Amino acid sequence: MTAANQAGLSDVLMAASNSSGGVLGKMISPQNLAIAAAAVGMNGKEGDIFRRVVVWSLVFLALLCVLSALQASVLSWMVP
Repeated sequence: MTAANQAGLSDVLMAASNSSGGVLGKMISPQNLAIAAAAVGMNGKEGDIFRRVVVWSLVFLALLCVLSALQASVLSWMVP
């Protein structure tokens, strides 16, 4: 938030975007992929799960970027 303030950006929007990005990155973390593979009986197939999940994570990343940009400009009423 300090960096956002010094850059003249909305500290609330930057903190929210940072949190959302962290959750998005957790989707493709190696630990979560291993847990998912073990949970569904696909041990050793973490790469297969990653290939399917990485596409969705990129789609969600694009949507998050668009939403953040819109909230910074057109939808500024959404961020105090």
